Amino acid sequence: METTDTTQIADAAPAKKRGRPSGKLAKAAREAKAAEKLTDQASSAAEVPSIAEISRSVMRDDPSDRPEMRPMMREEDPRVRAARRAAELRDHLGSMDESPDDFYIPPSDLPPGWTYEWKRKTLLGQEDPAYQVQLAQRGWEAVPAYRHPSYMPVGYKGATIERKGMILMERPLEITQEARDFEIRKARNQVRQKEAQLAGAPDGQFERNNKDSSLVKVKKSYEAMPIPKD
Repeated sequence: METTDTTQIADAAPAKKRGRPSGKLAKAAREAKAAEKLTDQASSAAEVPSIAEISRSVMRDDPSDRPEMRPMMREEDPRVRAARRAAELRDHLGSMDESPDDFYIPPSDLPPGWTYEWKRKTLLGQEDPAYQVQLAQRGWEAVPAYRHPSYMPVGYKGATIERKGMILMERPLEITQEARDFEIRKARNQVRQKEAQLAGAPDGQFERNNKDSSLVKVKKSYEAMPIPKD
């Protein structure tokens, strides 16, 4: 029985050709690569949200679409609101028995450290520039209308507060107090001068005294001094 050398048979078998694959194999590879590319695109498209999904997400995140978590603010009790408004009106209107004062300024409206006074703006419809200059020299300035909008009609466009030919002006309280002290000293000096004139006797007349007591008696009284209109 003959034996065959397997080594020789293996060597005799034709070797595989190296190089480009055959046409069918190349086509199959291209199709597999294209299928893989389509699969990657589909996967990427699935990860990117659509416009509709983005819109729904924004609508869900819109605070206006969320349910109200806090209860609505309750309206103030009518009786409490009425009492508060009555106190405000009482402070501004004063007594109902008296006629309303067009020039009344509530003390609560006065800024700390300042004084308000009504000064003449016009006389018979005519302005007095010289008087306005005098007021400015004495420290008076017009109160701006924006500070007290309730003092003027709704929709008022002016810059100052005016009523019946008068204009509301302000001055530091310190300066106003100094002016009042000056007016008091001035009035007292005038009284002393009158007393000296009455007590003194011209030459050739009897002296106006009786046993070293003056015959001239000046009655003095003290009362509240009005605010000087300067």
